[in-house]
Amino acid sequence: MEGDRRMPTTKSSSASTAGKTKQFCSTRDVLVRVDDLQKATEFYTETLGLNPTQHSPTLVGFETGAFTLYLDAGKPVGPIFEFVVPDVDAARERLVTAGCSIIRWEGPHRWLRDPYGLMFNLRGE
Repeated sequence: MEGDRRMPTTKSSSASTAGKTKQFCSTRDVLVRVDDLQKATEFYTETLGLNPTQHSPTLVGFETGAFTLYLDAGKPVGPIFEFVVPDVDAARERLVTAGCSIIRWEGPHRWLRDPYGLMFNLRGE
């Protein structure tokens, strides 16, 4: 994510499949775009009891234990998970061929929606 909006790098999950080359590896990052960053931050702080671990004018991060939740100021599009891939362009081609839709593809924002509704960002290794 560009400037303030770039999510910090977190360690990838270590799950692997025997005998296969791991091409997609999830991070622990989940991004939710929100219309009102202040109200959303208050909800997650006061209602869920999460403490912000990062804060900028457009992005707030919460370490939840199992994952890092980021609230990003902008038009809501649903939760966005993140996958790290060795070759972003090859992954894009493979995913589009398999039925994924490109939602946004500019700078570090490489958002796709799979045929089953999951939204995710691709990040190169």
